[in-house]
Formats: sequence, structure tokens, C-alpha cells
Amino acid sequence: MSEASIRKANQLAHKHGIDLSKLPKSLDLTVDNITEVVHAANANCQDERLRFIFKSLVNHLHNFARETSMTTEEWVSAIDFLNNTTRKGADIREESILVLGVLGLLTLDETLNNPTVPGATEGSLLGPFFATNTIEFQNGESIASEGKGEYLWVEGKVLDTKGNPIPNCAIDTWETDGDGLYDVQYDAGGTTDCRGRLHTAEDGSYCYRAVVPVSYPIPGDGTAGQLAKALGRHLFRPAHLHMVLEAEGFEKLVTALYFKGDPYLTSDVTFGVKSSLVVEATIEMDPEVARKRGFREAKEHEVVRYDFVLATAEEAKEAKEAKRRAGLKAQANFAA
Repeated sequence: MSEASIRKANQLAHKHGIDLSKLPKSLDLTVDNITEVVHAANANCQDERLRFIFKSLVNHLHNFARETSMTTEEWVSAIDFLNNTTRKGADIREESILVLGVLGLLTLDETLNNPTVPGATEGSLLGPFFATNTIEFQNGESIASEGKGEYLWVEGKVLDTKGNPIPNCAIDTWETDGDGLYDVQYDAGGTTDCRGRLHTAEDGSYCYRAVVPVSYPIPGDGTAGQLAKALGRHLFRPAHLHMVLEAEGFEKLVTALYFKGDPYLTSDVTFGVKSSLVVEATIEMDPEVARKRGFREAKEHEVVRYDFVLATAEEAKEAKEAKRRAGLKAQANFAA
């Protein structure tokens, strides 16, 4: 290599803030020494947190490669899998979210990053079918059009950890219809159904009409479904009702209610169920009650009552800070 070429290479490196003389020698690398060389190459990272994350990631990835002895063909399949995940269904769902759910990473992330304040309602998965194009409803109105499923009445209160009502709390809620499909999964698209937004009354109460959600399989035509089937697992999520609650001065709550008796309650493909979020629906037989609640047909319907408890922003901050301190301690131990 000519001196001019070497000089040009050094100039380019300098332009990008790199001193080539301080980089580790990446020559004749072996299974045993490549990990430490990669760490040395990343040592100039100025972001301490980023450096820590990638040190751990490289360790795990390299150890995974050593432990499994994956073939070149398997690595190619893995890369194809990742590429296909980013391409599939972006217009109606986030396939990557489904994949992470099947691997349990979404629930792990939700648990790690959203520590529950004592007495507050636990969180659950947002899922890939949340949509911002929702419709505002008043208390007592229906989020589902007629014929979408069996009638359901949902009611309760939103409280703080001291038992005080929280008025004007925004509640976003969405669910599948009686066929196990979300509105965005239909070919027509653009038609908002089985989802809506309402606000609590002055006493913190809320109520609305919906349909009884059913258990359903995650889409099997994407990489998440293919992964679950390849691992010998079913594709089903138990029946649930998504809820996102937001009120000024309080921590946002992303959660869901799951229905007791569902056969998939203890084997959710995305590992999202928590015992505290399992509800038991009752049956209202009085046709007069059905009429007063606004159902088109005065017939029996299921009723779910659940009181949500929100942590204040300060309470949530304290819980997260305690979690952060524990994480820093673990990080220090790891670095040592």
C-alpha cells in the first residue's frame, strides 16, 4: 500500500474523530479472542450507558454463537427472518411487536420498565393493534356497532392510590369483535369499530357498551406466527379488553382485562396475563336493565366491573428511581 494511500486513510479516520493508532489489532481473530477485540473496538464510545448495553449484547451474542454452533445456512435463515419481520403487515400491525411478544420480551420489558406502585393497577401489553384513529364516546354509549358480538356492559371507577376518584381521566379501549378480529384487520380498512375513547365522570366512574371479546390467534401469515408454530406452540391469546388510561398528574397506564374461564388464560402466546387483571363476568338477565343501558335488543348480557387505580406521577417516579438504582448497582457489578 502506498504512503499516499496510508496518509489518505489516516486523514479520513481523523476526520471522523478516530485515532487508528489506538484501535485494537483485528488480525487473526479466533473463537476465543474475538469477543475481547470487539469490546476493545467499542471502548471509545463516549456514551457510558450505550457502551454498557453493547458490551452485554456482544457477550450474549458471541456466547450464543459459541453455544449453538449455528451453521451458515441457519444464520442466513435468521437474517431472512428479521428482514421479513420488518416487511410484513406494516399497514395493519407491527409484526416486530408480535415477534417480541412470542419471545416474551414485551412482557419482560413492561415488567422491568414499569414497576408497579403498591396498590396501583398492574400494566399489560399494548399489543400491535392499537390505533390513534379512534372515536370519542360518552359514558353509557357503545364502542361496537350492532351485530359485532354478544352484548357486554363495562363499568367501574378510576381512583388514586388513596381511594380518591379521578375525574376526566381519558380511557382508550379496544377489542376484537365476536369473530376474533380487530377492525384494522378487515380488508375495508378505515372503519373504526370495537374501539373508542371516553372520560370518567366527576366521581371517577366510567361505563360503556361493548361486545364480549373472544380468544383469537395472532396472525399466522407472518414471522411471529411462523416462529410460534416452529417452536411447537399454539397461536392464541385469551379474550381480553385493552385499556389505556391517562389523567393529568398521574402515570399513564397501559393495561388489559382478561376473562376468567378462557381456555388460553394460562398459556397466552405473548405471556401477557396477570392474575390481578383477570375478571369474572356476571350475567344480567333483566331485559329492563338492558333497555336502560341502551342495548338495541332487551336481552341478557354480560357485565364486567373493574376499578382501576392510578399512581401519581411522583409515585411512579419514585418507583422507577428505585428500579434505576438497582440497575446501576447491577451495572457496576457487571463492569467489575
